[in-house]
Amino acid sequence: MSVLIKPIITEKITKDGEIFGRFGFVVDRRANKIEIKKAVEAAYGVTVVSVNTMNYAAKRSVKYTKSGMINAKTNAYKKAIVELKEGESIDFYSNI
Repeated sequence: MSVLIKPIITEKITKDGEIFGRFGFVVDRRANKIEIKKAVEAAYGVTVVSVNTMNYAAKRSVKYTKSGMINAKTNAYKKAIVELKEGESIDFYSNI
């Protein structure tokens, strides 16, 4: 089971990373905080101080069009915000 799925790179998370040392990841929905902490420390070689997690539910929508009704659904996912030890950072752009 791969715990970390992908990093979250948005304006808000990038600003938090620069100011507070917080970085966001989309993680496996079954992963707990301890597993997330170990995965980030192993993948990036940093020290994690705290982990906050959020579960996002799937959202469903119905659109009425000329050709009929279209049903759509977004996937459910879990997001983790990890706070690193002061002075440490993660550079997501180094692998691109």
